[in-house]
Amino acid sequence: MNVTEPKLTSANPALTARERFVRAANCRPVDRAPMWLMRQAGRALPEYRKLKETYTFVQLVQNPELAVEVTLQPVRRFGFDAAILFSDILVIPEAMGQTYRFKETGGVVMDFAVRSKSDIEKLSVEQVCEKLSYVDQALRMLRRELGDKTALIGFTGSPWTLATFMMEGASVPQYSRALQLFRENKKTFCALLEKLTEAVTAYLKMQIATGVDAVQIFDSHGGHLAPTEFQEASGRWMRDIISQLGAPNSSSASSQSRLQHADLEIGAPPVIVFSLGTHGNWNDLIGTGANVIGIDWQTPLAEARQLIPEGIGLQGNLSPALVAEATPDVVAKETRNVLAAMRGRNGHIFNLGHGLTPAAKLENIAALVETVKSYR
Repeated sequence: MNVTEPKLTSANPALTARERFVRAANCRPVDRAPMWLMRQAGRALPEYRKLKETYTFVQLVQNPELAVEVTLQPVRRFGFDAAILFSDILVIPEAMGQTYRFKETGGVVMDFAVRSKSDIEKLSVEQVCEKLSYVDQALRMLRRELGDKTALIGFTGSPWTLATFMMEGASVPQYSRALQLFRENKKTFCALLEKLTEAVTAYLKMQIATGVDAVQIFDSHGGHLAPTEFQEASGRWMRDIISQLGAPNSSSASSQSRLQHADLEIGAPPVIVFSLGTHGNWNDLIGTGANVIGIDWQTPLAEARQLIPEGIGLQGNLSPALVAEATPDVVAKETRNVLAAMRGRNGHIFNLGHGLTPAAKLENIAALVETVKSYR
C-alpha cells in the first residue's frame, strides 16, 4: 500500500525529472509534484509562432524533425518534468481516410463528414500505424534526445471525442450529430466506435513501443454526454483500449529504454485519462482502468481526492484562465493552493485543468513553474 512506503529523504539520490514523473504516475513517493501543462507545446510560445510564419500546423505535425523541435521548445524554456508530443488527435481520422486541415480563421475542417453507415464502412483501420509512421519517428527521436532526464508522454483522442469531430466534419459551436446517432441508432454508432477503438489501440501500442513514459487519452467532449450516457458512449471504449495496453515485448525499443529505478518496478507505461466536464462520473472514470485521472479546473482537487481511491493518481488542475489573465503573484498563490490540496497523497501530477490558451502569459507560466519546483 502507498501509505506504508518510506518517504524520500535527503539520503536518497536526487530524482531526475523523468524519475519524478514516472514515480508519481505510479503513485510512489516523490520529492515534489512533477509538472507538465496540456498544450504546453505551441500557441503561447514566441518560438513556436516564429515557426508558424513558415509552416502550417499540419506540416509541423507531419514532419518528425519539426514536431520534435516544437515538443522540446517548452522544455528548454521552462524545464518541465515531461514533454508531450506535439501532434493532434485528428491524425487518427486522417489515417483512416478523413483528411483534416486548419482554417485561416481558426478551427478545423475535414474533407467530408461521416454521416452514414457507408461512410463508416469506407474508414480503414488496417494502415493506421503505417500512415502515422511520422509519429513513430518523432517519438523515437524525442526519446533519444530526452534520455533519462525528462519524461515523454504520447497521446490520442478518445473514440467518443474523435467521433464527435468526424460526424460534424469541422469545428462547430455544438457537437450534436454523434450524440444523435448514439441515441437513435446504437448499432451504427457502435460500428464507428469499434473501428475507432481498434485504431486508437494500435496507435497507442505503436507509441508505447517507442519508449514513452505514459500515454494520455483526451476525452475532451466527454462532458457533452449526460451522466447516464457516459459509460456506454465513452467510458466503455476507453476501458477496452486500456485493457489491451499490456507490458511491451522484451525486445521492443520501449523495454530497452524503459526507466530503471532501484525501488520501482516499471511495467507498461501508465495511462492518463482526461475527460473534460465529467466530474459526476468518477466511478465510470475509475472503471476505465486508468492509472491517473486528469481533473478539470471545475472540480476542487480536495473533493476529487476523497472520491478517487488511493493507488490512482490525480493530475491537475489550475485554471488556464488564471495563466492568461492573472498576475504572477496570483498564479503562484493559486498554484500553492492546488499543491496544498494534494499534500500527503502520493500520485499527484501538477497540470492545468485544461490546455494552455494562446493568451497565456510567459511570466505567469514561469511563476507557476518556480512555485511547483520550490513547494515542499
